[in-house]
Amino acid sequence: MTGDGTRAVRAGLPPEEPYTPPLPGPVFAAHYHLPGEVTDAPYAYGRDANPTWTALERAVSELEDPHGDARTVAFASGMAAISAVLLSRTRPGDVVVLPGDGYNLLNRLHGRLETQGARVRTVPTGGREQTDALKGAALLWLETPSNPGLDVCDIRALADAAHREGALVAVDNTLATPLGQRPLELGADVSVASGTKALTGHGDLLLGYVTTRDAAVADAVRDWRKLVGAVPGPMEAWLAHRSLATLQLRVDRQAATALAVAGALRERPEVSGVRHPGLPGDPAHDLAARQMRRFGCVVSFTLPDRAFAERFLAALDLVHDATSFGGVRSTAERRGRWGGDAVPEGFVRLSVGVEDTDDLVADLLRALDAAGRG
Repeated sequence: MTGDGTRAVRAGLPPEEPYTPPLPGPVFAAHYHLPGEVTDAPYAYGRDANPTWTALERAVSELEDPHGDARTVAFASGMAAISAVLLSRTRPGDVVVLPGDGYNLLNRLHGRLETQGARVRTVPTGGREQTDALKGAALLWLETPSNPGLDVCDIRALADAAHREGALVAVDNTLATPLGQRPLELGADVSVASGTKALTGHGDLLLGYVTTRDAAVADAVRDWRKLVGAVPGPMEAWLAHRSLATLQLRVDRQAATALAVAGALRERPEVSGVRHPGLPGDPAHDLAARQMRRFGCVVSFTLPDRAFAERFLAALDLVHDATSFGGVRSTAERRGRWGGDAVPEGFVRLSVGVEDTDDLVADLLRALDAAGRG
């Protein structure tokens, strides 16, 4: 039995051989030498498979399902992975249950699913509506914690209820990462994530993955990847695998600082609606504490109005005004600027990096003071 840090450092590495690197470099190949029949060839063409993907996929499987036999399929982006599950597993007439408060591009997929003949029900994360919407469902999509509102739902209870209806259960595990939450161990059929964010943590690549113990699902999404060409580049896959070695260090530091930041923000009179699953008193804290092992790097809160939020963001020194989350450098944005989230104009999503906690808290409080002065 190994700990998370040991597992992250060693995940997906090949057996040791003298005079070889512990993590082989990326394999750049559009085709491979291919004698004879192709049926059992592990590598035949660059759109089908690549040794660098294989190593990354093995590593992610070891993190998402360390005691099981899950298989992972890597994709060019998180949206490619999400789309592969939703579009490959949905048939005309199927009922699909989506979170109404999840990642904003789910709204676009909602429309796409309906054009394919599916019936889509959208419900808020963490409410009774998620269970009520399951009648006759073929697929339940969960995002917990949700982005950007940070609500949490009970994966095990919802998976049990969905399975009684014969539905497949997929969980977007992007915010938690496999070190914060293991959806497959909680009863989900599929764990999906954007590797662009906390998994790789450096803000320098796009990547996604699907992990499942269900061979039919794995085959379906792998075939979808081939058909639409949503394949990761070998360099991106190698960079992602390299970054896993520091995953525990990063997520532990980020979660601890996020908790300190949330506590400091909650004391400010101009700040309302502070959310972080690890914060005692947060509406999601008790449930998150039961099913999560780490609470993530994102803190959300609301400032008085759009102008105040923009002054705050402009006054920050250590926090970049940027979208995405999970990186080693802290970022924040006024989420309403994208127009796809039902949030107030002054709503801010903050992604906590690995800066010194005291420095980051001081920068945030100083920026609040500056914003208050106009």
